[in-house]
Amino acid sequence: MEKVKVIQERLRTAQSRQKSYVNRKVRYVDYMVGEKVLLRVSPMMGVMRFGKKGKLSPRYIGPFEVLERVGEYYGDLSHVLDFSTVQLDGDLTYDVELMTILDRQVQNLRSENIASVKVQWRGQPVEEAT
Repeated sequence: MEKVKVIQERLRTAQSRQKSYVNRKVRYVDYMVGEKVLLRVSPMMGVMRFGKKGKLSPRYIGPFEVLERVGEYYGDLSHVLDFSTVQLDGDLTYDVELMTILDRQVQNLRSENIASVKVQWRGQPVEEAT
């Protein structure tokens, strides 16, 4: 258990360090209704946008007027790990139990049929079914 605590603490430290690196580059800007803004356009090789192709295509387009505010924007937190839900045994392993079978498929390949089963594990949400 001591090693698990050390690993969890190091994960928290690494996440905090990465967060500080990202926060140095992020600017939080609130636009009010009526302000003019430029929109960034990602250039793609071989795609003609706004009458120009390649290096000469514009990086920003606009200005556009802000018509209404939809709500607050918060970044994607899907990369943050939640390790508090995992219960480890004394030998640093954990058991998973089958909860339900969500889907079954049989895939036909030339001379064989391959069966696939989508399983929801106990303690995991449906989105994390494998």
